[in-house]
Amino acid sequence: MKHIVLAALAATAIVTPATAEDAICYNCPPQWADWGSMLKAIEDKTGVKMPQDNKNSGQTYAQLVAEKDNPVADVAYYGVTTGIKAAKEGLVQAYKPKGFDEIPEGLKDPEGKWFAVHYGTIGFFVNVDALDGKPVPQCFADLTKPDYKGMVGYLDPSSAFVGYAGAVAVNLAKGGDLTNFDPAISYFKDLAKNDPIVPKQTSFARVVSGEIPILFDYDFNAYRAKYEEDGNFEFVLPCEGSVRVPYVMSMVANDPHPEAAKKALDFILSDEGQAIWTNAYLQPSRPVELPEEIAAKFLPASDYARAKAVDYAEMEKAQGPFGERYLSEVK
Repeated sequence: MKHIVLAALAATAIVTPATAEDAICYNCPPQWADWGSMLKAIEDKTGVKMPQDNKNSGQTYAQLVAEKDNPVADVAYYGVTTGIKAAKEGLVQAYKPKGFDEIPEGLKDPEGKWFAVHYGTIGFFVNVDALDGKPVPQCFADLTKPDYKGMVGYLDPSSAFVGYAGAVAVNLAKGGDLTNFDPAISYFKDLAKNDPIVPKQTSFARVVSGEIPILFDYDFNAYRAKYEEDGNFEFVLPCEGSVRVPYVMSMVANDPHPEAAKKALDFILSDEGQAIWTNAYLQPSRPVELPEEIAAKFLPASDYARAKAVDYAEMEKAQGPFGERYLSEVK
């Protein structure tokens, strides 16, 4: 089965100084998207050490802005809208890693200021055992039912990109578009009556532990739990539909270790690097055929047909205004 593929986070951390063969990556958390395996492979294959970093997309952007005149990071990883914004603000520089030309149009900046490395699909990451016998929810509408009071989590959409991507998915499912977020605001107001849990960073471990039984999250995190953790986990693609969302990387403008950064980015887009994403149940950005044993672990293609791509540049334009509305009207 072929999938044409595309597809980030603790508070801002103090990063240790890098050596000549190190590269600092902002937002490369080991428990998200299996960055742990990727960081190890980068060091093993290229000699470049890249420390773990637990920011989210919004925190990464803020740090790049604060350090614009004296950059600390060499590369950044974030949701596509943040990558577009960073390029607009001159926070990153053009670099086209090997394999760049194979990334489909619309999933990369033509100059190479950002490019997709993988993509995921938004849905529900569910700890079935933590539902205490309640049915696994199948639709966004289900989550506002009193049965799920205190059981639903979503990352803060005013800060974390995955939170905003979830809001876009809800909004489209409820009849909105990228110029009208009224349906999403109305939905989150209704959901607020159910006492949702709203963390700022990735919460994989909190779902696995049962602290958050249902989390708006990507399919790859749910599949990772389903096939690699003890417990009963499911990924649900909401009945109303959802969105596919790429995650992108950039080389930071005037970064302190450009050669190490280039080596790392070249590896991430290489066949070997892209294969690491598939091991983490991610769809890589270059067209590849997923290994049969991986493809068989995904929901059927008929379910994924409900997940749509959007105009990511328009999604970026709407992110700030939506975040402001969310903070003033919901939070």
